[in-house]
Amino acid sequence: MYDYLIAVVLGIVEGATEFLPVSSTGHMVLVGHMLGYDGLRAGVFEVFIQLGAIMAVAVIYKEKILTMLHFNGWRPLLRRESWRRSDTGLTLVHIAAGAVPVLPVGYLLHHFIKTYLFSVETVLIGLVAGGVFMVLAEKSHRKTRCDDVDKLTVAQSFGIGLFQILALWPGFSRSGSTIAGGLFLGVGRKAAADFSFIMAVPVMLAACFYDLLKNMYVLTDNDFDMITIGFFVAFAVSYASVYWFLNFLNRSTLTTFAVYWFIIAWLPCISLGDTVSSGLLLSNARSGDTRCFRYVSSLYLSYRTIHCRRFIQ
Repeated sequence: MYDYLIAVVLGIVEGATEFLPVSSTGHMVLVGHMLGYDGLRAGVFEVFIQLGAIMAVAVIYKEKILTMLHFNGWRPLLRRESWRRSDTGLTLVHIAAGAVPVLPVGYLLHHFIKTYLFSVETVLIGLVAGGVFMVLAEKSHRKTRCDDVDKLTVAQSFGIGLFQILALWPGFSRSGSTIAGGLFLGVGRKAAADFSFIMAVPVMLAACFYDLLKNMYVLTDNDFDMITIGFFVAFAVSYASVYWFLNFLNRSTLTTFAVYWFIIAWLPCISLGDTVSSGLLLSNARSGDTRCFRYVSSLYLSYRTIHCRRFIQ
């Protein structure tokens, strides 16, 4: 039962954060650590439920995706002189231009990222850096040269793709980096968000299947019930969160999310009182509730082990 609860909680976290500029990886690492659910098996589970979030976006943008797949006039866009045309609509060339920069870099750095960057400390660094990046993007955005995703040029798509490389650092939001990158390039928030979400489908599918091929061996038959629950929860929550976010961008800016990042990054730096925390641990230990004891223990330790002094030194 506890495993199913973890699946629901992580499915909600994944669905709510995957396409918002708040770093789903950062939230999944922190929440998984607090729940005592981490390691390679947890990583594979997170990849599966990420597929649920991707499928939600594919459903939302299904008409635009189908239009791109049936469009046959994309070949002239391969010529360099056509890269600044804004009258072609969104095509597979635009998506490829946005995806090309991050795929080889992600492939080459995959082992390094998984080995050295998936920790609470590095995630918190990514949260702060990403928040600063979004604030700078909003400050620099003076004139919108493209307010519709169908008016994007191939050159702008490639530029947004370059900014997507920043998201390889866990805690640095993929949607945050691409939308903010679009602002730097003069693309409107809504247009940048639409392109970010559509581009995410092939990029994230490739990354997910690569991860699964390498690590599927760690799963057992008992894991698939948990995966199924997490997948459908992530799908439903992601579907709702994308619609909410697109409406939010019509009346607000990325600065709101930057402030949220700073708060999330600062929370682990608040030292919990030793007396209160010890009391909670002792109380749960005496009650014999080992699951709850494990949860509270990991929550307490996750806060203590990433105390601010570790970043200051």
